[in-house]
Amino acid sequence: MSEQEIIGKGTWIDKLAWELLEREKTLGRNLDLIKVESGLGASGVPHIGSLGDAVRAYGVKLALENLGYKSELIAYSDDLDGLRKIPEGFPDSLKEHLAKPVSLIPDPYGCHDSYGMHMSSILLDGLDQVGIKYEFRRAIDTYKKGLLQEQIHTILQNSVKIGEKISELVGQEKYQKYLPYFPVCANCNRLYTAEATEYITDEKKVKYHCHDAEIGSKRIKGCDHHGEADITKDLGKLAWKVEFAARWAAFDIRFEAYGKDIMDSVKVNDWVADEILEFPHPHHVKYEMFLDKGGKKISKSLGNVITAQKWLEFGSPKSILLLLYKRITGARELGFEDIPSLMAEYNELEDIYFGRIKVDNEAKLVKSKGLYEYVNLLNPPKQSSTHVNYRLLVELAKIFKENRGERIMKKLLDYGVIKNPESDVEELIKLAGNYSNEFDKQEKTQVDLDDSAKKALKMLVDRLGNEDEPEDIQNTIYQIAKSNDVQPKDFFKILYQIILGTSRGPKIGPFISDIGRKQVAKTLSEYV
Repeated sequence: MSEQEIIGKGTWIDKLAWELLEREKTLGRNLDLIKVESGLGASGVPHIGSLGDAVRAYGVKLALENLGYKSELIAYSDDLDGLRKIPEGFPDSLKEHLAKPVSLIPDPYGCHDSYGMHMSSILLDGLDQVGIKYEFRRAIDTYKKGLLQEQIHTILQNSVKIGEKISELVGQEKYQKYLPYFPVCANCNRLYTAEATEYITDEKKVKYHCHDAEIGSKRIKGCDHHGEADITKDLGKLAWKVEFAARWAAFDIRFEAYGKDIMDSVKVNDWVADEILEFPHPHHVKYEMFLDKGGKKISKSLGNVITAQKWLEFGSPKSILLLLYKRITGARELGFEDIPSLMAEYNELEDIYFGRIKVDNEAKLVKSKGLYEYVNLLNPPKQSSTHVNYRLLVELAKIFKENRGERIMKKLLDYGVIKNPESDVEELIKLAGNYSNEFDKQEKTQVDLDDSAKKALKMLVDRLGNEDEPEDIQNTIYQIAKSNDVQPKDFFKILYQIILGTSRGPKIGPFISDIGRKQVAKTLSEYV
């Protein structure tokens, strides 16, 4: 297929769905219902990265449906996972529960049936808020109902072969000594301390010993219990190196994305699915992890987590979807300071979609429209929303702290930015107000300035900083531009870029008066 040919809506999501379908056809599998999966970690606070896994899988589901196939997303919560460390800000009382499955640990906040469900519900709430539809499954139910029994049996029968392959593929030798299955110790309820050494095939039982184990760089004491666990009745779970494969085979999963931090596990699981369970592994795409602005991986234990709930205090659900659907490859630094530019980018995509911005490059036009449709979950609005520059609202919110909604709305009407008060604009003012309260400092916009523009800026900074207020700021700006051989329209554009991070805005003179001359002079002086 040539690069020139456009698949679906012309985005990476469509290309992925098309590749998946081509592979499935080659494998000759039934395509009546194509299931895609996203794994949800339930041991730490779910962040935007965890949400991204499910949002992107949902994108593939939508693309498959757009290509004429039936598809569903399974959101699988790994709530049998053992608690390795206590997340930042959680009570120390959780210490006694280290290494226990998170679904067997009481919720420290008392609002869910377990710690695991508390964590899962944060992620599910995030998915609900951005409009993702999913079929929710929990590990605890999956194992209790015996849905993986057949796969566990086959894996344990082949444990020697698997142990050797794990060692060969990723250099981990642990599973040459222990089985890739952890029973929950009948005596102390811990998971990773109970290591299984032998599988009694005809009885479907594992023999285990609960002893001290290294978990998440901590030494966890075992209770020294020797026991047998029946894989058909007693609670236990497969090691990650083989569990995905069991799940894929049991649930008939055809697509799952993964973060590069679990690359080794995926490599082994693919082999286990193909060779041991004889189930062709799902189509994959690898994505990079989100980093914080300091370049550190966003992680539950570091406490630099950006949750969907926090993001939605400042940005729209569409801004999250845009962040996640823009692209999938490449590591990205992420912070709340990205919200204003994502809000602006969404408006620009909407303008392209509704033909208000002309794009000559056909491929770019198709891709931009396609991205807009995915951000609207392939259900785009019939008409454009009213656009108000988010940064303009943040600036106004700094000025108007009392009766904020009403007063900013009046200003927008005065500036001619909107014709009528609207509930959408009201909501936007609220978000920008929250942003202004929490992050007072605006990111510095990169602006290209030649010498004459710098000179003109310097003059304007001096005039605005003077005690005697210019009668007419608009006219003063105009005159300064002319006297420095700068086109007035170019100078206005520079000012909008510096103050609002955009190339246009309300009439600049009155706007500068509203923000405050001295405040604007201070902002402009950083560019001189």
